[in-house]
Amino acid sequence: MAQGQERVGPGRRGRTKQKEAHRLFWAVLAAPGIIWLALLFIVPFYAILAIAGGQLDLFGVPIAVWNPLHWSTANYSAAWHDLAGSSAFIGPTILRTLLYVALASLISLLIAYPAAYFVARFAGRRKALFLVLLIAPFWISYMMRMLAWIDLLQTNGYVNKALSLLHLIGQPVNWLGGLGITVVLGLVYGYIPYLILVLYAGLDRIDPALIEAGRDLGLGRVRTFVHITLPLSRQAILTGMLITVLPMLGDYFTNQLLSGTAGTTMFGNVIDDQLSSSGGVLQGEGAVFSLLFLLVLIAPMIYYVVATNRSSRGAT
Repeated sequence: MAQGQERVGPGRRGRTKQKEAHRLFWAVLAAPGIIWLALLFIVPFYAILAIAGGQLDLFGVPIAVWNPLHWSTANYSAAWHDLAGSSAFIGPTILRTLLYVALASLISLLIAYPAAYFVARFAGRRKALFLVLLIAPFWISYMMRMLAWIDLLQTNGYVNKALSLLHLIGQPVNWLGGLGITVVLGLVYGYIPYLILVLYAGLDRIDPALIEAGRDLGLGRVRTFVHITLPLSRQAILTGMLITVLPMLGDYFTNQLLSGTAGTTMFGNVIDDQLSSSGGVLQGEGAVFSLLFLLVLIAPMIYYVVATNRSSRGAT
């Protein structure tokens, strides 16, 4: 027994050293990317803090203060008055943003899930073709896709022509005249490709044997989907919604192109207006609102990390 134990001991130590060397190799390989990403986050984040805690010069131009000991709370106080003071105007904008994003994410999920499910389960030999079609929108910039959407929504555009041919409208609708539904559909149009790809990746990894086992146990198509497919794709749904909802919350470009009116202003438009204000007099408040927006986004990101860890532990 002693001799046997002596033979096993060096082998285990060798495997341990091999694992440590393997981890060290991947750590060294990932270090440049991690350092680069950290710098891309830490440096801009500290610059925003310096502007938010800075002051204004005699001409009202913000001055970044890099020493934390000299930071001021003037911009934070002004931002708080915009949120909850007597002259507050941000509240309705925040509610409108949440409403738009909730509607856009729900519509995107209702469209994206069946599309991803079809490609993952029923595309067959044409799966590669469908994947190319799904990836095709990424070959065109977001701005170009929004400009194309504007052409479709013009008074004499194809959307009004199609609706007129179907006798759904009596006269052309001014879609670009400040309608909230236009902004919502623009968000769906812009971000739904990301959701479809994530959902497809999750649905395609589901073992067909599990679905067949459910059918063999007497479950119908609907019950098989509800009790097997849908629970197994829950992580993909969570990931896809996170990838689409977070940029939707900070989106300002879509509203600017498709509406640009005060009645459809989103929180991202408020930050953009303050950061691009004449003379930069509101850049300090814009920096504070950017920090507030980041704090709001931390909560769903933490929830996603926790849910992912629980899912991976359950799988193992």
